Amino acid sequence: MPPYLLGLRLGGRRVLVVGGGRVAQRRVPALLAAGADITLIAPEVTPALDDLVADGRITWHARPFETGDCDGVWLVQAVTDDAKVNEAVAAEAEARRVWCVRADDAEASAAWTPASGQVGETTVGVLAGGDPRRAAGIRDAVVDGLRDATLEARHSRTKPTGVALVGGGPGDPGLITVRGRQLLAQADVVITDRLAPRELLDELPADVEIIDAAKIPYGRTVTQDRINEHIVEQVALGKFVVRLKGGDPFVFGRGGEEVIHCAKHGIPVLVVPGITSAVAVPSAAGIPVTHRGVAQEFHVVSAHVAPGDPASTVDWEALGRSHGTLVLLMAVERMDRIAASLMRYGRSSDTPVAVIQDGTLPGQRALTATLGTVTEEMAASGVRPPAIVVVGDVVTVAQQVDIIRADMGRDP
Repeated sequence: MPPYLLGLRLGGRRVLVVGGGRVAQRRVPALLAAGADITLIAPEVTPALDDLVADGRITWHARPFETGDCDGVWLVQAVTDDAKVNEAVAAEAEARRVWCVRADDAEASAAWTPASGQVGETTVGVLAGGDPRRAAGIRDAVVDGLRDATLEARHSRTKPTGVALVGGGPGDPGLITVRGRQLLAQADVVITDRLAPRELLDELPADVEIIDAAKIPYGRTVTQDRINEHIVEQVALGKFVVRLKGGDPFVFGRGGEEVIHCAKHGIPVLVVPGITSAVAVPSAAGIPVTHRGVAQEFHVVSAHVAPGDPASTVDWEALGRSHGTLVLLMAVERMDRIAASLMRYGRSSDTPVAVIQDGTLPGQRALTATLGTVTEEMAASGVRPPAIVVVGDVVTVAQQVDIIRADMGRDP
């Protein structure tokens, strides 16, 4: 007969675990996560379990199992490596009408522990006729499907409401967060930026409305006011809106403005951070923004306004004096004035510079230069936005790695 599955709510209820080995080490954390009050009986325990005892999270009686230990408990886990002990524990639990799981004998066990996984508020439990390996494999497949949203149900009693402000990451669709992808799969409307991972949109059901909110430099653009209006209009229609942005919503993404606008209209907003291109794109090119002995700080700068422009709030003089890494966004068209300012305020003309175009995407390409040559190098290579500019000695770290790899490929 098939087992009858239940979701036990163990908060504040006593659970007895007999055995202190590796099986107990696997099961106790899940029981703790469910809020169980755990009593552990075993002559010895693993270091991980001993640590939980030291933290006061479980109670340990350092002795063998004794008659009467099952009194007053709601669930028993018999997980010793001695079949006779497990049999005795199960027999006492059966006499007291307490459910007992035997780790050593599925056929003799009154209950089975499913292979379980948690994704958000969804708990997955799989039983496979007492075969734990097969159950774990199926569990993993289901959990992976929920995490990447291929199994996400768009319509349920707990459908999200309002707006999710989702950071889509630096461009590669695989770099969106798990939470971001889950919410995207539940959207009724997606308002997307130009730099958001648009390949994900092709995976959405046909009835999901997609609103293009691209801001193309020196080209067609949707104003921020109009984007704000789109959000309010769609929520007023009862739609769950995902505002999909490139990078992180709060790193030069105007996410704060959209949250404020929604707050003024009483619209709930869930902010899902994204991987900012300021760190991800240099990493994709092998450049760490910090490196021991080279750079202990890095500065992320929006260079959409050139140095010297009255609208600029950037302290270029301080950046020129600093020794940290500079990561410049939206700097392509103004790199000549930026380089000149940095050199004027103290940066050497020999300071290494890297320019990475279309970072994390299949067409990613990078060039290295110096502050004194970067403008000419960019012009000669036809660099165009979006591109990230990295200024500082960390650029040489990637070059060192390339040299080491090349040397390893040579004959001694």
